[in-house]
Amino acid sequence: MTVIDDPLTIAEDWQRQGRDVAIATVIETWGSAPRPTGSHLVIDGEGNFEGSVSGGCVEGAVITEALDVIASGAPRMLEFGVADETAWRVGLSCGGRIRVYVERLAA
Repeated sequence: MTVIDDPLTIAEDWQRQGRDVAIATVIETWGSAPRPTGSHLVIDGEGNFEGSVSGGCVEGAVITEALDVIASGAPRMLEFGVADETAWRVGLSCGGRIRVYVERLAA
């Protein structure tokens, strides 16, 4: 059985290793969303990541935004939502919407 580490523990480990780290947190959902409020995705300055906030294209967009947050230090609020007919392609089934807060963790 594979044990999946908690993204927050991974973020702490990465910081101890001297990596720049951002954390993305699902803070709000509407409708059907793949991950619940409180889900985390951690990203380092090289684009490595652990955890999940959604899946599909949303995850890639959050990672890209997180790299900008690491570089600038300025947090961002992201919102993703799509019409029902395109929802499955980007990973938000049934027209769900999510709001994700991305912040750089202090060294």
